[in-house]
Amino acid sequence: MSGTTTTGAWPRSSGAGSHDDSGPLGAAASRTFEDVVAGLGSDANAGLSTDEVAVRTAEYGPNAVSSHRARLLPVLWHQLRSPLLGLLLAAALASYFVGERSDAVIIAAIVAMSVGLGLVNEYRAEKAADALHAEISHQAVVVRDGRPASVDVTSLVPGDVVRLQLGEVVPADLRLLEVNGLECDEAMMTGESQSVAKTTTPVPVGTAIGDLTCCALMGTIVRAGNGRGVVVASGASTQFGTIAAGLSVHQLDTAFQTGLRRFSMLLVYVAGTLTSLIFVANLVLDRPFLEALLFSLAIAVGITPQLLPAVVATSLAAGSRRMLQRKVLVKRLVCIEDLGDVDTLFTDKTGTLTLGQITYARAIPVGTARTDDVLRAGLLCTETLASEGVSVGANPLDQALVDSPAVAHLAPQLAGVGRLAVLPFDHDRRMVSVLVRERATTTMVTKGAPETVLERCLDVPDAARQAMAREFDAGNRVVAVATRQTTGDRLVPADEAELHLLGFLVFLDPPKPGAAEALQRLAGLGINVKIVTGDNASVAAKVCHDLGLAGGAVLTGHDLDALTDDELPAAVDATTVFARVSPEHKARIVRARRSAGAGVAFLGDGVNDALALHGADVGISVDSGTDVAKDAADVILLEKDLGVLADGVTEGRRIFANTIKYVLMGTSSNFGNMFSAAGASLFLSFLPMLPSQILLNNLLYDASQLAIPTDNVDEEQLRRPSHWDIGFIRRFMVVFGPLSSLFDFATFAVMLGIFHAHAAEFRSGWFVESLATQSLVIFAIRTRRVPFFRSHPSLPVALAALGVAAFGAILPATPFAESLGFAPLPGAFFVTLVLMVLGYLVIIEIGKWWFFRVAQAPATPVTAAVPSPRRLLSRRARRFSTIARPRPDRRIDDRRRTVAPPTGPGG
Repeated sequence: MSGTTTTGAWPRSSGAGSHDDSGPLGAAASRTFEDVVAGLGSDANAGLSTDEVAVRTAEYGPNAVSSHRARLLPVLWHQLRSPLLGLLLAAALASYFVGERSDAVIIAAIVAMSVGLGLVNEYRAEKAADALHAEISHQAVVVRDGRPASVDVTSLVPGDVVRLQLGEVVPADLRLLEVNGLECDEAMMTGESQSVAKTTTPVPVGTAIGDLTCCALMGTIVRAGNGRGVVVASGASTQFGTIAAGLSVHQLDTAFQTGLRRFSMLLVYVAGTLTSLIFVANLVLDRPFLEALLFSLAIAVGITPQLLPAVVATSLAAGSRRMLQRKVLVKRLVCIEDLGDVDTLFTDKTGTLTLGQITYARAIPVGTARTDDVLRAGLLCTETLASEGVSVGANPLDQALVDSPAVAHLAPQLAGVGRLAVLPFDHDRRMVSVLVRERATTTMVTKGAPETVLERCLDVPDAARQAMAREFDAGNRVVAVATRQTTGDRLVPADEAELHLLGFLVFLDPPKPGAAEALQRLAGLGINVKIVTGDNASVAAKVCHDLGLAGGAVLTGHDLDALTDDELPAAVDATTVFARVSPEHKARIVRARRSAGAGVAFLGDGVNDALALHGADVGISVDSGTDVAKDAADVILLEKDLGVLADGVTEGRRIFANTIKYVLMGTSSNFGNMFSAAGASLFLSFLPMLPSQILLNNLLYDASQLAIPTDNVDEEQLRRPSHWDIGFIRRFMVVFGPLSSLFDFATFAVMLGIFHAHAAEFRSGWFVESLATQSLVIFAIRTRRVPFFRSHPSLPVALAALGVAAFGAILPATPFAESLGFAPLPGAFFVTLVLMVLGYLVIIEIGKWWFFRVAQAPATPVTAAVPSPRRLLSRRARRFSTIARPRPDRRIDDRRRTVAPPTGPGG
């Protein structure tokens, strides 16, 4: 291998030819495929040997544009970029140089601990994302050692011979060796919306990328036909890899992140107002400038939820691990919350409600045809030749027919039949046709959806239609087979006419055990399940009836075409089954449901589902689905089971509910304490709490909140969709913030009026009381129920809250007290403290009752009736969630392991 390059591209040796402006792909496009294959040291039929693949893998590396990895420095920068922290550290530094060295060192140490705490937790979340990425893979059918095999696309190397089928993403830059009606959607590379017909004919040197008709570009999608090609460039050497290297790595926010940002900005505005007023007031009171600045900044930091990102990251990372154990893989951590916002699920039928293990049952001949005639025609019309014994990449119906013992005796009869042409299946025609020649007779054989095939047949007997209807009513899958004699040697869609019906092939796909229970679970979660399928309406309705999913209307694609966009939302709401629908129908259904304000999830695994997956609030695919579907989805189920999906929805809502707990804590006790500090500073002759004490209080409090992701969630919070409602949070702050301040001012009265405390004692008493109340209030805030009796916190939450309160109470009596500005407190204070904490929790419970019932606030912060911000955002602009490969309508994230940039229709 000494004479080879290491670019992952053709030509392999310096003497193989020169490159033009379009790189190795252009160089290969201008030569015959025989020359290209020879130059790559490959074989057009046998591909590479396993040993050669190993050598080239070591030379070229993985077929990946970039690799995802957790990086410490970006996470650290995320913790340090707060302007408030920067100002505080600058002020502390200034304080150090003017003589207040101990305070400056304490402030710097507390800030460092706060940053470290966030760093550790967010970095752990990044590592969790790494683990998720490792779970996602894409497969390609490649010929090695003369045999087809399904391999991970990252293992492709230059010289590999790859098969392309309908709906697949082109896994590398290929020089095409064979095409059969092959068309590729290259919009993500060229901007051209029309699919490009492919040939094997070389093009002139210097031809533009968009005109390389003899090549298939990495990341483009096979929209029609099939073919074979040899890899001429892989990984970063592909056309897509070149583009990816120069694009932005910015990720667009999801609705969950938008809600977090809006909440953070709300507190920033409040903090800014308080800080400015306190700073000005302290200057008016002739307090030292630096002391007033430090105190004001500490107030601002105290009310700002610095550890909110860490709490969220910890919650999402823990949730992702639990979801992965339940076989739900989220491609981007923040998409976990998206699942909790779903109230409508559109799903396909096969493999979801049914076993998805399709088996051949019988053939029903029509007229003078025999059973063997129908079977033989069906085998001839498989897009993968049964006579070759090749089944890799076959569709499930073809696979079931080829594998059936009923066709074994027909194999010798197929050996002498030559296939002249193939008109591959597509989702518009819903048929596949082949042109075969046998004993000087040329016949076109067509196989496909019965309704479509029968429309093109002459003289269909009533008995045949009745037989078909009986099979549909029984819930069976039916494929029609028809033929026509011809003299041509090519096929076009117009040839599929004046056919003679041979008969039907019947396949079984029984309901999945546990599907009925899963549907009941989803209904219990407030999710309305609707079936969207390309199958016959009677078949889909029968399966739904058997599983207890009955009661709604049934609409077909023809029915949908007759409805206007204004009429469609009401029709979708009243319909349970959508049958014989096209990809465009699916996307239109999803748009209509979203326009009504619903949180929509779409579960699909085929190329015809990509449009709807893009259009839904949450796109869900399965690990066995097509690459296009997996790349269009936000969530991948490792097992195609609605029960698994129900687990994912539950986990999403649980995570969101726990995040909201932290938010409500910050808007009640934390805000109240900072408001109290602001008020006290106006009438006291000394600062009510030193800046370092405020920061320490905030650090200890936030540390206790890191246990919140482990907390239990009440059942009623899991029954309804969840999303942000800033109005609810604002109302909660207005009501519960003053309640917290009320007890702070009571503490001030006790310390000054009863204990006649000096400055250090006053600060110590308020520090202990404020830390105890704001930490222990989690027991009341975490639930709408009566705490402890009807709702139990998790053990980590209980221990963290009690531990922090106890630590705060002990701190003034430790050797560190003096350096922190504390003084020992009398024993009577702690008796008063216990009474005040109990009184505080009682008042909070009364406030909860008034707020949720009398004030008629939204039932819970996670079930507000207003539309989620996600409803208002374009799907294209919102979702940048690919892990294995970036989607073409998003910018490319170099932190993700990028293999190819799949595009979806309309993407």
